[in-house]
Amino acid sequence: MKINLKVWRQKNNNTTGKLVDYQLDNVSEDMSFLEMFDVLNDSLTRKGEDPVTFDHDCREGICGMCSMYINGRAHGPQTGATTCQLHMRSFNDGDTIVVEPWRARAFPVIKDLMVDRSAFDRVIQSGGYVSVNTGSARDANEILIPRTIADEAMDAAACIGCGACVAACKNASAMLFVSAKVSQLALLPQGQSEQKERAERMVAQMDAEGFGACSFTGACSVECPKSISLDHIARMNREYLGAKLSSDNVQS
Repeated sequence: MKINLKVWRQKNNNTTGKLVDYQLDNVSEDMSFLEMFDVLNDSLTRKGEDPVTFDHDCREGICGMCSMYINGRAHGPQTGATTCQLHMRSFNDGDTIVVEPWRARAFPVIKDLMVDRSAFDRVIQSGGYVSVNTGSARDANEILIPRTIADEAMDAAACIGCGACVAACKNASAMLFVSAKVSQLALLPQGQSEQKERAERMVAQMDAEGFGACSFTGACSVECPKSISLDHIARMNREYLGAKLSSDNVQS
């Protein structure tokens, strides 16, 4: 296939970026989207030009590193898949593909298609953990958990922290990400001792990072490669409200 690319090029966060046109011939439909970019970068390197910088690691849809906004959609046209799981068979010969980085104030551009997502790390550091005593692991069957609760917690834990929810949201909200991290711990007995402080701290850090407010339009869940449910946002709102009411009663 012949593919026409419009790729966002930006030296760093302090410079102005622009879309640059590239053309690739003989693109196999069996290539992954990132392999197609490997071919582009090989061509640019051979010409002595600067290759396109983009995030990637496992290329198996697990790590959450790949982050491209493709033709106006986070991770591209394939539902329930990351950029690295997207293949060129999803496009047609002669197509023009526009590729941009995540767009959010909390995700400043490092270079080209790579953005700084360390804001997510700081949100996790603020409360996305369980405090436990050190020592040998407890027996797996010592704490009985209903199957439905375990499945729901596992669904929340499927979040890979890629940031597609933020990129897809018109407000650049991180509510789906934060709520998934709150839910996976709050649902389980091990995480309930800190659940009030967790919700308060993580929401406060999310706001401090500059993420937008949630208007519950649902674009985040639609574009999420792991199909994280909006139910987790409702749970986090409930956790947060309960925590604030408890704090207010204590202060009174």
